[in-house]
Amino acid sequence: MKKIIYTALMAASLFTFSGCESYLDVNTNPNGPDQMVMPHLYMSPILTEMALGIQFDGRYLGKYTANWHGQAADITWDRHGYAPNSDAAGQIWRSTYYTSGLNLRDMIRKAEEEKKWDFVAIGYALQAFNWQLTTDYHGEIIMSQAFDPTKSAFEYDSQEKVYAEVKRLAELSLSYFEKHKAEPHPNSRLAEGDLMFDGNVAKWEKFTYGILAINAHHLSNKPNYNPAKVIEYVDKSLASNADDATIRFTGSVSGDANFWGPMRGNLISPNVRQSRFIVGLLDGTNPVLRDANVDPVTGVAVPNIKDPVFTAQHLKDPRLPVMLAPAADGEYRGVGFGGVAEYTVTAQRPYNLYGTTSDAGATNATAQGKYLFQNAARFPVMTYAQMQFIKAEAAYKSGAKAVALDAYKKGVNAHMDFVRAYASTAERTVFDQRRAAYMANTKLVPATAANLTLSHIMLQKYVAQWAWGFVETWSDLRRYHYTGNESGGSYDEIDNDASDNVFRGFALPTDAGLQFYSTNGGKPAYRVRPRYNSEYVWNIEALRSIGGLETNYHTKEMWFSSPQ
Repeated sequence: MKKIIYTALMAASLFTFSGCESYLDVNTNPNGPDQMVMPHLYMSPILTEMALGIQFDGRYLGKYTANWHGQAADITWDRHGYAPNSDAAGQIWRSTYYTSGLNLRDMIRKAEEEKKWDFVAIGYALQAFNWQLTTDYHGEIIMSQAFDPTKSAFEYDSQEKVYAEVKRLAELSLSYFEKHKAEPHPNSRLAEGDLMFDGNVAKWEKFTYGILAINAHHLSNKPNYNPAKVIEYVDKSLASNADDATIRFTGSVSGDANFWGPMRGNLISPNVRQSRFIVGLLDGTNPVLRDANVDPVTGVAVPNIKDPVFTAQHLKDPRLPVMLAPAADGEYRGVGFGGVAEYTVTAQRPYNLYGTTSDAGATNATAQGKYLFQNAARFPVMTYAQMQFIKAEAAYKSGAKAVALDAYKKGVNAHMDFVRAYASTAERTVFDQRRAAYMANTKLVPATAANLTLSHIMLQKYVAQWAWGFVETWSDLRRYHYTGNESGGSYDEIDNDASDNVFRGFALPTDAGLQFYSTNGGKPAYRVRPRYNSEYVWNIEALRSIGGLETNYHTKEMWFSSPQ
């Protein structure tokens, strides 16, 4: 990594005059290196960059997780590969080390000087979030030496060490929230820069508990995994959709618009289409989330409850038309590894994620967009529904199935509410019809804890995190080794028995008769390589020490998902 030195603008030369007027003797250069801006002025750009990092890289990671696939066949990311000599998929790294980086540290330091303990607490929470996100994405990362100005080469820390530091920082953050309650600043100005919670400190505290929940829950394959602690953290985290951590965008001009809005056009290149997997989860064709009965004579699935729109078909998830884009014929379809060419009839090809065109698109400042793909749409980084599914899985694993079912129902209902907010007035009538039927259907929402499966929980969590929670979804997939059963499966081999997969219906390239990326050695991706233009250009020896120069480094399993 290049030497990270953050400097303010300075005068070209400094001069000392012994005979100056007195006002020159006391004047301070407001742009000098000894001056830091007020804490609230750091907040907006830090939060915006946090969202940008996830969105930018989500375009690529979303192919690993089958949120979407290429409009045309993609032999790189859809095949679990990477782009050599490129910064593609390197924005989270850039956000953590550069655009947040020392700015976040300066915000904390300035807040400490001014006794603005709310900013100090939030600063440590954001640093914990950044480290968690970055290590879950890249594996071993630079942490201990990251911001040391005396160094020009930086050693990597183990993921185990990073996980411990995330916990320490989150707990430190909580201690400063307590200090803020005891010594509130009379003019903190937090609300002026807070694009996430508009200055609500209580919500920031809940967000911090959410970080702890994620940090503890990712270790579910470890012998010392503690589901009770995960549930404790979740219960102290987001309490309803009103607590959702979402970052605000104005959407009036390109500079303040959501990165994924049609005004920015960033989903046009790389051009993606919704996957067959997500469509299956929402249209009732996935074997876990479908209401169909089987005709005892023909063995053919028949509708248990007919859909109010597609009246000859089984019930559709009410979220389907709000989240996803139809094809020209009005039906909802997704693509696999072959892109839209899988449909020879043009009218059957799904529109892009904005819901505007079939095979091409252009930046459009006036298009409405859909769901999270709108110019002024808020971007989530943590939600109440997500927390409830984490609780449901932890409870399920501990044997507390009744607790798991309660959290499952709360998670599904919460995400229904989340999506309904994006539905038009006209769409809400059918949405509510479908929702009532969906929630009453015991195949989709089991009536008893005995009928709840881990697949129910994980697939609903996948839906709730679609198009924003890429790293958490990928962490889930990796914990179950993509195609594993409830025991978790094995990193060393791909489970070819699809009937008991936790993520039923999820397909790796090999499931479609294709090969993984040429350097993968027959394995799926388990990490993203560090950012090329900092690490592979400037920090080669440190990379060599962790195996980062190996062409299949991205297939190496991370510490968090391994049982050791």
